[in-house]
Order: sequence, then structure tokens, then C-alpha cells
Amino acid sequence: MTVATSLIPGLDDIVRRGDPRRRGEIASAIAALFFRDASRLRPELIDLFDNLLIDLVPHAELASRVDLAERFSLLDNAPPHLVRQLARENEIMVAAPVLRRSPVLDDAALVEIARLKGQGHLLAMTERPTLSADVTDVLVERGDRDVVRRAAGNAGAMFSAGGYSELIKRASQDGVLTLKIGQRKDLSGEHLKELLDGTLDVVRRRLSTVADPARQAEIKRAMIAIEEAALPPGPRRDFSAAQRTVLGLHRGGHLGESALLGFAKAHKYEESVAALSAMSGVRLPILDRLISGDRYDPILILGRLLNLGWPTVRALILMWNGPNRTPADADLEQARVNFTRLMPITAERVVNFWRNRQTI
Repeated sequence: MTVATSLIPGLDDIVRRGDPRRRGEIASAIAALFFRDASRLRPELIDLFDNLLIDLVPHAELASRVDLAERFSLLDNAPPHLVRQLARENEIMVAAPVLRRSPVLDDAALVEIARLKGQGHLLAMTERPTLSADVTDVLVERGDRDVVRRAAGNAGAMFSAGGYSELIKRASQDGVLTLKIGQRKDLSGEHLKELLDGTLDVVRRRLSTVADPARQAEIKRAMIAIEEAALPPGPRRDFSAAQRTVLGLHRGGHLGESALLGFAKAHKYEESVAALSAMSGVRLPILDRLISGDRYDPILILGRLLNLGWPTVRALILMWNGPNRTPADADLEQARVNFTRLMPITAERVVNFWRNRQTI
């Protein structure tokens, strides 16, 4: 019982023994007085209303509590103790309005409630116009899938470095969460790279289509870094001179099968791969990794896509083997048969997959 309720004759008796409907009526009547002059109330009067309502509202009917929570949630000078009391209610219909938008709730109250209450309370918090990193740390730690998705999609939410790391860890199993994180304006380049490195190609492609142009460029840079980090250890080939040669041929209109055949016959690996990259549209580091593998299948696929003749494909296979290794005639014949049987549509599908790895 507060001092305020004891000062009003009969009110303390209503608080102690009145039925819920009567308590709700009294609470609504007192709240109506507050709402009528809310913008002009001095702090001491707000405290008086706070002390009156905090005894009445918890015992009122659900409908009355929901109505009062909705109305008080819109005021920046609502009775603070009452608002915190409403926010802690187990009945989510009462707690949700003030958790969603009441400016009276501070971070300390939100963190406390987020640590103690259930997912409905956490979900309501994610709709606040702004969320501090202290609050989102708890939401990410305790929240279920819907809570975390909603928090990540809130443009007014802030996340600590640890919060972002936890978000990204959870996004590895949640494509929707990946898309929401990937579109955040405050996502750092390192966190973007970490996000992309742990998700599926199809999600990466989807993110690239929904992101703004600036983020699309960041995604492309991040994917290049991821691809290069995945290259096998050891000395990297220097393609700069080969690229200049191929660019000169292209500008002069001489980049084609004849030039490629010449490079392959001369065992010029860098020039051959640079030419294949320019002709096929597959980025050079990806193509280098594919062709330098332990199978020559990528050469057959590129040859079919580019409609190369068997002599050119054969020269590329010999180059792939190296100048000091000559494949058996039977192996070359098997390669020719495989090349002949390879359907152009199949080659195009595979190369499109390689291209998508660089444009997502």
C-alpha cells in the first residue's frame, strides 16, 4: 500500500478488497485525469499518479491493463514505476506495447527483462525504434530464431562486436538471417566476409540481388578475398604480363582460338589461362585453380563452351600435363571421346556456376 492511496478515502479498501472490474474502473478514471493534462504535469504530480496507479492497475481486469499499457506506451513522461511494472507482466498483451515503444524504459530495465522473461517479451523489444548493443547482446544470446531475425532486421539496432559474431554464427544455419545481416548499413567489411564465408552459394546470390549497389560491390570484394584465401598454399603465379598480352590481342581483334592454340603449343600456361578467362568470362584466380587441379575436365568443359576444335583442346591438355610429361595415346583418345560426348548445355551450366561464384 502506498502513501498516495491511503490519502484518498476508500481507495485503500478498493485496492485491498475491491473486485477487478471496480479496480479497473478506478484505475481508468485516475489515468484519464493523467492523460488529460499529461503534457503539463510537473514531476511531483507524475510521481503522485505513479503511486496511485501502481497499486490499482495490477489488480484490474486484463482488458483495462491492456488499454492502459497501450496509452501509456506513447508518452515520454508516463509514470515510470507503472511502466516498468507493466513491462514485467507475464501477460504479453500487457507487456508488449510498452516493450515495443515506451521511451520511459531505459536500457537497464530492458536488459533485466530480456534476461528474465520469455520469447514474447524479447520479440516485442525487437520492434523498438532503437536498441543499444547492451540490449541486443541479450537478445542474440537468449532469443529464438524469430527474435534474432527481427533484431537483425531492425535498422535502429546496434550490435557489439561479440553480438555480431554470434549473429553471424547463427546465420550459418539460417539463410533468412543471413539476408537480414547482409543488408545492414553498419556491417563491417570483415563481418561481411565472415558472413559470406559461412553461407551457401544460393544465399550469397540472393543477397547480391537484394542488396544496394554499394553493398553489392562490397560482396564482390569479399568473395574475391574468400576465393583467394582458399587457393592452395605455395607460390602464386604472376599473370600480370599474360593479361597485358591478352588485352593487347583483344584490343586488336586477334584474341581467338588461333591465339589460344599458339599459347598452348608453346606451353605458355599463364597466357593460355588468361586467354581462356577473357573468352569465357570466368575470373582468372578461379580458372587458375580449376585448371591447375588434378584433372583436365575443366579444359574439356571450356573447350565445349567456346566451341573449340579438338586440336586446340588436345594442345591445352598437353600443356596441362607439362613439357616433360606425355600422356598415353589411350588417355588422349579417351579425352577426345569425353570431349565429343560432352553436351554444350552441360558445359554452359557448369561454367555459369563458376561465374556465379565470382558475381554473388
